[in-house]
Amino acid sequence: MDVRDHLRDALRNALVRAGVDPVPDEIALERPANLDHGDWSSNVALATAKTTGKSPRELGQALVDALSTDLPAHVTGVEIAGPGFVNFRLADSWLHDTLVDVIDQGVDGYARPDLGNGVHVNVEFVSANPNKPLHAGHGRGACYGDSIARLKERCGFRVTRETYINDRGVQMTNYANSLAASKAGEPIPEDGYQGEYVHEWAAEMPADADPLEWGLERGKTSHAATLETLGIHHEIWFSERSLVASGAIDAAMDDLRERNAVFEQDGAVWLRSTDFGDDKDRVLVKSDGDLTYLTPDIAYHRNKFERSDALFNVWGADHHGYVARMKAAMQLLGHDPDELEIAITQMVDFVKDGEPMKMSGRSGNQIDLDDIIAEVGPDAARFTYLMQSVDSRQTFDLDEVANQGMENPVFYVQYAHARICSILAKAEEAGVERAPLAAVDRALLVNERELALLRSLQELPDIVRIACIDNAPHRVAAWAREQAAALHGFYHDCYVMGDGVSAALTQARLALVAASQVGLQIALDLLGVSAPESM
Repeated sequence: MDVRDHLRDALRNALVRAGVDPVPDEIALERPANLDHGDWSSNVALATAKTTGKSPRELGQALVDALSTDLPAHVTGVEIAGPGFVNFRLADSWLHDTLVDVIDQGVDGYARPDLGNGVHVNVEFVSANPNKPLHAGHGRGACYGDSIARLKERCGFRVTRETYINDRGVQMTNYANSLAASKAGEPIPEDGYQGEYVHEWAAEMPADADPLEWGLERGKTSHAATLETLGIHHEIWFSERSLVASGAIDAAMDDLRERNAVFEQDGAVWLRSTDFGDDKDRVLVKSDGDLTYLTPDIAYHRNKFERSDALFNVWGADHHGYVARMKAAMQLLGHDPDELEIAITQMVDFVKDGEPMKMSGRSGNQIDLDDIIAEVGPDAARFTYLMQSVDSRQTFDLDEVANQGMENPVFYVQYAHARICSILAKAEEAGVERAPLAAVDRALLVNERELALLRSLQELPDIVRIACIDNAPHRVAAWAREQAAALHGFYHDCYVMGDGVSAALTQARLALVAASQVGLQIALDLLGVSAPESM
């Protein structure tokens, strides 16, 4: 049983003894930011005092008195603090139990909260037009979407990674005309696509190829190759044209009409999106019969719901105003709005040599994602994109990210893992065979550097759970940096082998190092970053 379960049970019993009725089902516990305040703290006295006629401080003191007569497992002391917080001080043994959990469960089992219970979630991300290479801004959404998928998989969801291909419309026609013009040695049309890539791709195109069909496949190949470099794979590349061919758009419109979700006005067909929070009703079919962009998107989401239980979309900053209308459309189709989650990724500013990066000559009006990856490497690119919440605008300094020094966050974390591998390798070279965990004296781990590692490892399951619930991979990146800092501190202050280090302490520290390796491997995998054995 988790130590928090013991503490909650003890608090629940103390509340009963203090005359609290009814006792809350959920009793909050949190780690104080300052260790001087103890290892765990509860605000239950503040939350329930009103029902007792006592002040929070009075109820808190009553709880402390009751708990002190029969201390829960691992607890060495209980104190009241501030207006009524109940603080617990624990023996190091509770952290030693964490070591057992990590080693026993390993990478496959530790920090794997079952939140999804097998629910099938479709994670759609990237979804870029195939008329040009992916640009650097796509990198943020690509890495974020893939990390969200990894988090959900670890937390018990069944995940499908999907990307939507805008393979119809004016943009694709202009792209095909650009390829055809370049192939014929003619100027690119005024409404065509500029950039060296058009000429490169046109030179590859067979003379008898259909520029539209060939160009579509060439763009998809470019996107897939770039994503492959980042270790990102989509199970489904969904064609917008297939919506038309399959009749999915007509079926979606029929469904909306049956639900009285649309109305006709001024010769156009409108969605009743204001019924569910949109600021105005939206046109689906114009008076001339043309569809708006929203109509195939509704059909597409309806299609995704036919194939999965829940949807998660990663959209760019320019789609912010699109969220309310899409959620409204799904409600009008009978879905719970919570079954559709949409994350909006904010812009990324790229800096090199202290100056904003210029547009790519190859693509004419963008910075290619391939160029960013080539400059800093896929691991550094992924870690950097994921360090901040996607809600905030990001500055990506290529010189800092490419720097192979300890001030570089991804190098700092990967180097911690490499150090672990080095320690374990040196022990093996020295003929030190790791003892079974049952034979390891974990009570020898009392140095604050050792306990810091264990505290961090104990937090990892909560970090993974919260990162999954909040769709926040940056929390995992922050944990990895903290764990790396704890490992580097341990490395400098606590020798694993050598003069003055007993054989028993060596075994305990080897177990601690192995547990730290498990934690870092879990975190780096969730971020899609490799865990190198040497640097």
